[in-house]
Amino acid sequence: MFDSPAAVGDALAAQNYIPSDSICTVLYLAEHLGKPILAEGPAGVGKTELGKVWAAATGRRLIRLQCYEGLDETKALYEWEYAKQMLYTQLLRDKLGEVTKDAANLREAADRIAEEEEIFFSERFLLPRPLLAALTSDQPAVLLIDEIDRADAEFEAFLLEVLSDFQVSVPELGTIRARHQPMVILTSNNTRELSEALKRRCLYLFLDYPTPESELRIVRLKVPDLAPKLARQAVELVQQLRHMDLKKHPSISETLDWARSLLMLNTDHIDERTLETTITVLLKHESDIERARRLLRRRSGGEMRDLPPPWKN
Repeated sequence: MFDSPAAVGDALAAQNYIPSDSICTVLYLAEHLGKPILAEGPAGVGKTELGKVWAAATGRRLIRLQCYEGLDETKALYEWEYAKQMLYTQLLRDKLGEVTKDAANLREAADRIAEEEEIFFSERFLLPRPLLAALTSDQPAVLLIDEIDRADAEFEAFLLEVLSDFQVSVPELGTIRARHQPMVILTSNNTRELSEALKRRCLYLFLDYPTPESELRIVRLKVPDLAPKLARQAVELVQQLRHMDLKKHPSISETLDWARSLLMLNTDHIDERTLETTITVLLKHESDIERARRLLRRRSGGEMRDLPPPWKN
């Protein structure tokens, strides 16, 4: 257990993750209060990475549940291994015959089999999905519930029991309580409004695109062989693209992909031809690419014009 937000920051930095003060504080409080974290913000700002890095920093197993439309509790919680149950039924056919051989009628035979049904509805046939795996883990785990806003409101309501009491109900087995309370991080890209009940159970953390200075630190950390001047030029252009009215702004991961691409191409500086041939690493919609190309036509002497400067004076 970390004794201060600064210690949290040191642990994250050791995993090559550059955290803000708010990230360190929220993680510190979540650990001590036993509360889930709801991390919201644009896609690609490091919300999922935070869950992965925190698991590594704390030495916990990472269990990830990727949410999507139509996800329900059976897919997120558990399944019965019916094929295995059928195999055991075949292997135990003779024993089942012995159990029912003296039955006076079908009803009595069925009742006798029902008395043995816990054999077939026991944990040996239970296939845990991420939620149940996190609750029944022998060691403390980090449960990353990724893109909760993509799931339906019904599934979100189901999560309330898990996040409130860290327990779930399995009809055939009863209530299963967490062996070790997992650290829960939920992420959301704000594609829909989440319920107040869910937010009330979580500590809130908003992650936005990094400042130019922070993004430059990330690039230098993750792509250390890139020339400092080129790294600064790359970050400057990405920041300027984020000032544009685009369908999808470049994420941090796309900035890093572009930096690695520039390094692989042995680029000395970013000129119009370099941008023209590598712009699709940053932008993934044709309309955005065309807007960026119009931007290139306004370039003069390698400098950007008609855009707000991202760097502080």
